[in-house]
This record gives sequence, C-alpha cells and structure tokens, in this order.
Amino acid sequence: MSPADPAPAAVSAADVELWLADQGIVPLERIERDGIASWDLDLDGRRRFEIRVTLILDPALALIAWVQFAPPITDYFRKSYRKLLRWNDEFPFVKFAISEDERPILTSELAVGGLDGDELGLALARLLAVCDRLVEESAAWIWVDGRVPAPAGRVSRQAALFARYADRLGELAEP
Repeated sequence: MSPADPAPAAVSAADVELWLADQGIVPLERIERDGIASWDLDLDGRRRFEIRVTLILDPALALIAWVQFAPPITDYFRKSYRKLLRWNDEFPFVKFAISEDERPILTSELAVGGLDGDELGLALARLLAVCDRLVEESAAWIWVDGRVPAPAGRVSRQAALFARYADRLGELAEP
C-alpha cells in the first residue's frame, strides 16, 4: 500500500451485529475482550442442523468464521487427516484444520478491507453449504451411530440466507 492509499476502514462489533440482523441471525452470545469481539451462532444447513459457528472480529485485521465441524477425532488419524487435506483442495473459500483438542474445524477468514454484510452472509452460506455437502462423509465423526438423522420435516432456519446467495454459491447451491 502506498502512502496515498487510505488504510482499510476498521469494522466494528456494531457493524457485525447489524449485518447479522440483516441476515436474520440472532447470536447466542457476544463476548468482548481486549478489543476483540466474538459471537456464538447456532445455524442450520439444508441437511445438517444446529451447526455451531463462532465469529471472531479483530476490528483492524479480519473476521474469522469458525465452525466446530465435529467432535474430536478418535479414529484412524491418517485417514481423517487425508480427508481434511482433500477437502481443503476441493473447497477453495474455506479451510479445514484440527484444533488443539483434535476437533476438526472449518474456517473462513475475511479481511476487513471491503468487508460488509454481504460478504459475511456469503461466507456463512458457504460454510453451511460445505457442512451439508460433506454430511455423509463426516457422519461417523458427528453422530454416534454414524448415520445422518432424518430431518423429520425440519426446515433450515437459514433458508433465506441460502436463497439470497444461491447465484453466488456455485455448485454449493445445490441441495
């Protein structure tokens, strides 16, 4: 960045809350410490429900959307890690990793320069769509019996979010 280029405007916690409200998303909790704000969200995919998402905002740097993708991995680590690496290659806008407690996580990092409610909404829609796309492949990690529960007529609370970004989700837009 040259001296003539303005620095990207910082994003505030109030901005994020307005953007979430615009998407019809009500956070479970907000925590703020040392200028860093975080929100816990409980969101639904079209096939996988009650997905815990944490947003972490450093107002001058980035907003990170962090999905607790599955409980800690206790099976064949090599096979699981290979699967995560393959998914990282297949889904370019999100990244899989392993947390300190061996929990698979799914993340999307959004730089504050150019960040707005539309970009946040698209990122959340992508994360949920990836959870849906991989529901069968990750079922053994998520559910004790390794089977995806029947939706029993349940409809995603984020249906409007998927509809809003369907034209930008590409192949992830397919239910």
